[in-house]
Amino acid sequence: MHVPEVKDSYFSPVIKVSLLGKLFPSLCFYVRDFVQIGRVYSLIKRQALTLEKFADCSYGVARALESVGCRISVENASALDRVGGPCVIVANHMSTLETFVLPWIVLQHVPMTFVVKKGLLKIPFFGVVTAGWDPIAVGRTNPREDLVCVLKEGQGRLDRGIAVVVFPQSTRMLTFTPAQFNTIGVKLARRAKVPVVPLALKTDAWANGKRLKDFGPIDASKTIRFCFGEPMEVTGNGRAEHEKCVDFVQRKLEEWGNR
Repeated sequence: MHVPEVKDSYFSPVIKVSLLGKLFPSLCFYVRDFVQIGRVYSLIKRQALTLEKFADCSYGVARALESVGCRISVENASALDRVGGPCVIVANHMSTLETFVLPWIVLQHVPMTFVVKKGLLKIPFFGVVTAGWDPIAVGRTNPREDLVCVLKEGQGRLDRGIAVVVFPQSTRMLTFTPAQFNTIGVKLARRAKVPVVPLALKTDAWANGKRLKDFGPIDASKTIRFCFGEPMEVTGNGRAEHEKCVDFVQRKLEEWGNR
């Protein structure tokens, strides 16, 4: 599979969607999605998962979304190159989609991992796939313990040249509420003395499911959007940088609206 480069921007090419894809977009997508998850699982079990193969599998998910009519837009990914090393990427969290598709974009610029909910590692099959990212796992029940964990393990990843993606909202939310966007990402960047890069995303094309939250319906009429902000060095207590991250995400979401 040819993996498109995302040096700065990307917009999905026009792809002819099959009749089956038009009639049953969710079914067609998840069949292809599970193929990519199975690939990652197999590579992990064989201890053969490389960053290149991880990015390839991630693009396989993006391609599966495009195959049923979704359009993907990426803006200003070159901001990651202007960092000149590892960074903390601070993003809003809307759906499962970003954890599957972001590696394709980010790994072309810098090694990366996520801060994830510890419970994800306990899910049969999918827990193995999640653990393969070498994530920072937090309990999401004790904010102080989570902060200590993220600061300690996050600095370890950053010291090894690995960017850390943090979702300060802690859980997936279709609406953005600044008060629920905590400062944990900026605190990690300040402690590790690395830049913070804000990321606004709109990924509600992959809705949250009613029974299985990770596997909701696919709405191909919605454009999937990622926009990276400019890197910021964290000075002082980091409050100004946090407010800039919040303002950036809020402004982009308002700009995109329901498009």
